[in-house]
Amino acid sequence: MEEMESREELRKWAERLRESGKAIIVEGKKDKASLSDLGIDNVVTLKKPLFAVVEDVAEKTKEVVILTDFDKKGKELYGKLKKDFARNGVKVDMYFREFLQKNTRLSHIEGLRRYIGNLE
Repeated sequence: MEEMESREELRKWAERLRESGKAIIVEGKKDKASLSDLGIDNVVTLKKPLFAVVEDVAEKTKEVVILTDFDKKGKELYGKLKKDFARNGVKVDMYFREFLQKNTRLSHIEGLRRYIGNLE
């Protein structure tokens, strides 16, 4: 992807995520802050045990976006969360995560704001 195009694509990605209104699951405060800087505020951190996060979110919504990091731990968390949400009747929207994996070199969500900023 050419740089100018990738910046625009990422901006559209952030806008779609913001407008989706879906709960977005991230690992920690820095991830949440990075998304918040992009105007995305429907973010839930994993500050409670996973089952509690899943139950709380499942009570409020039927579709989520999981943006855990792309390292080993983040991938394991993603797999577990995806399974737990499915068990609770919550659909996982994979578009946003897959977009980042295919179109960026990001490994940690907390770097997203800086990554987009570096393209600008």
